[in-house]
Amino acid sequence: WDTAKGFDHSCPMSPIIPKEDINLDANSSIQLEVNDDIRQQSTIDKMIYSVPEIISNLSQLFRLRQGDLILTGTPEGVSNLNIGDSVSVTCGDLIPCKFVIGQPE
Repeated sequence: WDTAKGFDHSCPMSPIIPKEDINLDANSSIQLEVNDDIRQQSTIDKMIYSVPEIISNLSQLFRLRQGDLILTGTPEGVSNLNIGDSVSVTCGDLIPCKFVIGQPE
């Protein structure tokens, strides 16, 4: 599992936005497109644990600091990505994260 999730360049993301500038609610959409096809789509309220619950639980196990990232699971629809695939990840009105899968270095 670790090698499938953690490898060089395995965590692309958009710029970090201060919490005060984020406007997300339970109905905010989470979406992944690959080559303009929607592969994953859901809303925040369908997460097993709410964002405040996740932060509370993790803060009991780890010291969370400014800039820390909390990675969660994803909606149904997980599948392989291939070299040359164009990927777009969106969540509500946050800055989209877009990238193309390249050759391994």
